[in-house]
Amino acid sequence: MSIVILGIDLGKNSCSLVGLDESGTVVLRRRMRRDGVIALASKLPSCIMAMEACCGAHHVGRALAELGHEIRLMSPEYVRPYVKAQKNDDRDAEAIAEAATRPTMRFVELKSEEQLDVQTLHRVRDRLVSERTSLTNQIRSLLLERGYIVAQGHAKLRSKLTELLAPDAEALSPRMVFLLEDMRTRWAELDRRIAAFDAEFATMARTDERARRLTSIPGIGALNATALVAAVGNAATFSKGRDLAAWLGLVPRQATTGGKPKLLGITKRGSRYLRKMLIQGARSAMPALAKTDTATGAWLRALLARAHPNVVVVALAAKMARTVWALLHHGRTFEAAR
Repeated sequence: MSIVILGIDLGKNSCSLVGLDESGTVVLRRRMRRDGVIALASKLPSCIMAMEACCGAHHVGRALAELGHEIRLMSPEYVRPYVKAQKNDDRDAEAIAEAATRPTMRFVELKSEEQLDVQTLHRVRDRLVSERTSLTNQIRSLLLERGYIVAQGHAKLRSKLTELLAPDAEALSPRMVFLLEDMRTRWAELDRRIAAFDAEFATMARTDERARRLTSIPGIGALNATALVAAVGNAATFSKGRDLAAWLGLVPRQATTGGKPKLLGITKRGSRYLRKMLIQGARSAMPALAKTDTATGAWLRALLARAHPNVVVVALAAKMARTVWALLHHGRTFEAAR
């Protein structure tokens, strides 16, 4: 039995394996636990191990790579067309193995443990920010039910809470005062934890050479820089900057038929978090960039004259993504790349 490609359909407990020989014939079908996959791979000669880029795939991929195997990770949406007939674990594994043989298939770079650690930090921080937003929105709604309308912004909400919860204030009932004091304490704790994450990201951006180069781009700070370095990894994975923008879902969707191209809204594919952070960075940098006497400033002013500001922000975010690729791929700073 000579296995050239081993397709692995990962599960939380059990995994399905399908092995193909040089002619593409199925020579192995097996189902086993995750530790059994590592044990089987240690007995096989070096071959291609194909998996979907899902939760746990990078950990298993690193373990298999240490055994001398070539790892090919693919997006699940690229594997789906190769599933024959009705879906089950064995057919999924066979589809993974078959998809990995295609010369035009796009593969996902195997991430290191350090990259996954940084991505985890970003996910935890994003969850804390969501909790803080939910908490402040609830405080606003409770105050609104008591007839107190608070303008947008955390500073104005804090000021109003300080006024209403003052010892000599009798605007609220004792029960409401107790509840709002508890919510304000939780809010302060969330602020403290988010600030600790921000300080850690700032330290990473100063010590990591690639992140430090990215912070030279207007609109990209420590958060964006560390998130992009962790997600992109090796920029050579993308052949050009537009591929990175497309990977982030910042390019228009196409509906072309009969040679007549039609461009629609952005695809919104890829990481929603990275896309959100880039668009927020572009929104903050656009007013200052539009006033500069540079090619980017002239381009922004021309776009603003004929398009909605939200459309211009997305276009600027896509341009920033292309610049990120250039800086990571060529190892230059933003000023040197201009």
